[in-house]
Amino acid sequence: MGDDILDVLLEAIPLPSLAIDRTERIIAANADALTLIGQQAKGLNYVIMLRQPALLDVIEATLKDGTSRSTQYLSNDGAQDTTFRITCRLAKGLNRGDSDFVLISFEDITHKEQANQMRRDFVTNVSHELRTPLTALMGFIETLRGPAHNDPEAAARFLNIMQDEAERMNRLVGDLMSLNRVEGAERVRPTQRLILNDILHSTVDGLHPLATEAKVTFDIEFPGDPVKIIGDGDQLKQVFTNIIANAIKYGGSGGRVTLKMNTSQRDPALRAPGVRFQVIDYGAGIDPVHLPRLTERFYRADDHRSRALGGTGLGLAIVKHIINRHRGRLRVESELGEGATFTVILPIQQSS
Repeated sequence: MGDDILDVLLEAIPLPSLAIDRTERIIAANADALTLIGQQAKGLNYVIMLRQPALLDVIEATLKDGTSRSTQYLSNDGAQDTTFRITCRLAKGLNRGDSDFVLISFEDITHKEQANQMRRDFVTNVSHELRTPLTALMGFIETLRGPAHNDPEAAARFLNIMQDEAERMNRLVGDLMSLNRVEGAERVRPTQRLILNDILHSTVDGLHPLATEAKVTFDIEFPGDPVKIIGDGDQLKQVFTNIIANAIKYGGSGGRVTLKMNTSQRDPALRAPGVRFQVIDYGAGIDPVHLPRLTERFYRADDHRSRALGGTGLGLAIVKHIINRHRGRLRVESELGEGATFTVILPIQQSS
């Protein structure tokens, strides 16, 4: 067989591919395969270059009986683990008298494995979040039917707790439905013409009772001129409500929350005209180690405090998807003991 011809054929395959003959030598490999397993692979025994037992077993079995097989191969490019689906098939020699060989191709399925892992993690997290209130409800129901059956005072106390747990589950289900909606609409650009000032003033008015209860005052620095944007008014109000409410709940110890808005003809994050809305609190702050993960589903920088304040761990994930839909950016800056600054950056409507 002409190995040069086989090399040319393998180079036309858009996947890392190599060929192993019945003497167990790697007789041909394309450039992608050599990058993956080693530039010196040609001519060497495949056992030396492909050391993973599952792959070695598949190659050996296919060489013996000619049956096509598949398995997985794990690699690392120095930055992340990579998972390949390996397909092994017996091929006839290119010319009469040439020996058979096994053709092996590597399909990168890392993104599929990551998506599957995300789904598994999501189900696990939802199950965990629902299990705690459900367990509490079942325990109190059993108590009310038994020892507290004729104890009105205990019954009233337990019913209040049960209501809190039921409301917690309701918030979680509501946030899950909201997250599903915003993820589904993320690729659909909004079309409403809005005045951002109006949305922000409406949001702040709605949060005044929460701020009053927490003894927090607002310092508002908005421009007098209307800021025109294209967006989804309900979703943007959800973003601003979430971020401002978080500042009140988690940064309220500072006694005030600053709300700023300013525009520029070329925002560096957008490379286009944009508006920046900042929510600045002066509370305990967030350890910078948590900042890269704040928008992950169910991630909490302070798990116990978040649960105590009624958080579901989904609010900032929803915020992220809504801002992505609006082709905007979210920036979070914080240091322990120095409060936190959340910045929402949105494109503004060009003046006609």
